[in-house]
Amino acid sequence: MGVLLVLWGQRLRRDRWQLVSWVVAIGAFALFAAAAVTQTYGNAAARTEILQVAIATPAILMLRGLPRGADQGAFTFFLIYAFLALLAGLMSTFLAVRHTRADEETGGAELVAATPAGRLLPNAATLLHGVAANILVALAVFAGFAAQGLDPQGSLTAGAATGAVGLVFLGVGLLVAQFMGTSRGANGVSAALVVLAYLLRGIGDATGTPGADGTTMTEGPASWFSPIGWGQQTYAYSGNRAWPLLLPLGLAVVCLTAAWLILRHRDTGDSVWGARPGRAAARPGLRSPVALALRLQSGSIIGWALSGMALGLLAGSLGKAVAALDTPGTGITAVMRAMLQAQGISLTQLMVSVIFSMAGVLAAACALQAVIRLRQEEAAGTAELLLAVPVGRVRWLAGYLLLGAAAVVLVIGLAGVGAWAALAGSGDASMPADALWETALAQVPAALIYLAVPALVFVLWPTATIAASWALLALGVVLGIFGGMLGLDQNLRNLSPFTHTPVPQGDATDWSGAWGMLAVAAVTAALAVAAMRRREVGSA
Repeated sequence: MGVLLVLWGQRLRRDRWQLVSWVVAIGAFALFAAAAVTQTYGNAAARTEILQVAIATPAILMLRGLPRGADQGAFTFFLIYAFLALLAGLMSTFLAVRHTRADEETGGAELVAATPAGRLLPNAATLLHGVAANILVALAVFAGFAAQGLDPQGSLTAGAATGAVGLVFLGVGLLVAQFMGTSRGANGVSAALVVLAYLLRGIGDATGTPGADGTTMTEGPASWFSPIGWGQQTYAYSGNRAWPLLLPLGLAVVCLTAAWLILRHRDTGDSVWGARPGRAAARPGLRSPVALALRLQSGSIIGWALSGMALGLLAGSLGKAVAALDTPGTGITAVMRAMLQAQGISLTQLMVSVIFSMAGVLAAACALQAVIRLRQEEAAGTAELLLAVPVGRVRWLAGYLLLGAAAVVLVIGLAGVGAWAALAGSGDASMPADALWETALAQVPAALIYLAVPALVFVLWPTATIAASWALLALGVVLGIFGGMLGLDQNLRNLSPFTHTPVPQGDATDWSGAWGMLAVAAVTAALAVAAMRRREVGSA
């Protein structure tokens, strides 16, 4: 027991800043969302009107949640819960991989295994660490909601639902770490599963059945394949049901048991999907630094690109179902139709634009990973070996920037291909092909910002590259996509590139934001390349 507590203390020390940041951020989002509802939608009539618009607009349900009434607590849960659960899931997967596969990759796990701790206690300490982290997240969500005067029982249910989702993905992260040979691969697969759970929940909400009162919905079948959807079934503030929490807890136990059994039968540093032996001699195509960069990042680029295509297919496949909702059945649908016609877009175009904004986030993540790979190569010392041959620092950096820009175009392009193929296959003509490609193209400038700015950080402050890159992306998503929901000031929201992404409206489309972001990205990338001429390359 003493050894277990010592190992847990070591994890707490390593994660003291990351853990505090995650818990405080998730609790703050809960607090700000509840405060925004109080300030902006302070009466039941306003909340009822918003819910009716949301139920008539599947694109809103994709990003928000499952409407369960106009009560202030239920309305707040509808707005923010899915995002809180997404954050809890990402926190848990990163934590699990950091203390398992990443430690095995660096050799730290083997050193610990040589002590009386053995091979199993470190994973038990990681499990204890993850459980404690999710309890803190649950308490932070409870405190954030309760501090705004929401019902304590509903706040406790909402906190428990968020923590339960985190526990599921703690188990998922520990299990995936047994299969993948690198921490980068384990993080990528685990994060993709979290995003998949968010999307399945969104599909279930968007395809649900509206209630007779116009403020509630019954979820579609897809929600039952998502741990985040299970958390929504607690009906916090409107039902406060505890039994749905048995589903995520049960799945967490299954994942943890499987991970434990695999760990007992494999060698430290090995993985279920072992790496293939390399070639005795490199292919001729690896003679340039760009080709080497592509070889090192091809797996992650393919993963992000396939994710973009999946989002496009999702957008296109939902198009016909969304178009079917655009009927004169209800007054609120007529109001929505009039608003969209005034802007020159259809309900399908609105939904596709929302889903493509997610593809823009995926492209941005793919872009910044190119810069992160630069830092990883430098920290590992392999960059110095490469630069010992006739390859200059500027050429090395420029090659990764070109590869990152090409990856952005690939992710967005495949998202467009997927949406076009699905819309064409379903016979849905509510979104013209030119509008579809304009919507896809509009996502590129913001994604390029997340290539250029991290590159400048890498050149000027290399040790902060990884943390700053992900922090900038997270901040951009919160301000640009969720800022309105959180009631943030417009001047603050304008700091996010995603705020300035154009929404195609035929000939009335304003592309000034896109051109401005392209200019910022080009200038920032040029500054990074120029500054690289005077920067030393090392492992510090």
